[in-house]
Amino acid sequence: MSGPAHLLADRLNTLQEGFLVVVTGAGISVASGIPTFRGTDPDAVWKKDVTELGTFRYFRQDPVGSWRWYLERFSKVRGAAPNPAHRALVDLERWHTSRRGRFLLVTQNIDTLHRQAGSERLVEVHGRADRVRCPSDGCRYGAPAGSLPRDEVPIDRFLADPTNANLPRCPACQDVLRQHVLWFDEYYGEHQDYGWPRVQEAATGADLILFIGTSFAVGVTEMFLQQGMQRQVPMISIDPGAAPAPYPGVEVLPVPAEDVLPDLVARL
Repeated sequence: MSGPAHLLADRLNTLQEGFLVVVTGAGISVASGIPTFRGTDPDAVWKKDVTELGTFRYFRQDPVGSWRWYLERFSKVRGAAPNPAHRALVDLERWHTSRRGRFLLVTQNIDTLHRQAGSERLVEVHGRADRVRCPSDGCRYGAPAGSLPRDEVPIDRFLADPTNANLPRCPACQDVLRQHVLWFDEYYGEHQDYGWPRVQEAATGADLILFIGTSFAVGVTEMFLQQGMQRQVPMISIDPGAAPAPYPGVEVLPVPAEDVLPDLVARL
């Protein structure tokens, strides 16, 4: 029987030992109960809050406001679990690498659900919600390589009384800690955890690019689109809310990832 999963299976079977790159956005986590940022769902984050909140400038100007907003946002992430789409990508990675193919999953999401599901060849290019870091470059807990598990940072005093005096502070230098995420006024290469060299290598070397649940609104997806079009690499986008052919060279499958990806791996 033909259909989206059949089409994907055909494409992947002909890829053989090529480099398969998967790029995921917030749409893949909607089935886990996490709202998108720019999507069409009613709870999309940026429909309620301007992008100014997601900047280093705002953090320095109002660290209390920044921490309060992110704690509210991360409360929706904290109890989330991987959905069938996340788990299917783990199976897809194992299947493709068992054929000696190259594989990389680049996620724009900070929810850690791919990591929880078991993805290994993974780059969390926008950071992680389960970690924080010092904003002072060169500090052992700051850029270019340092961070701290969020669970090891005491925030009870701040939750009880969100004031400057109670902000979580770096254990090494006492600067106010920040979220371990890429903000809109920052660059991908500012922290080693963002894995930017691996992402660039994937964009220039991919033999097939599979986009899942992304609005194509940030620099990393723009880079993959440009490289894919220049090199005439097959590109497929799984997005139930997308209009047909939103970008040249991208084939759109308007189906939920949590439905089509498990069906796909069952056919491989």
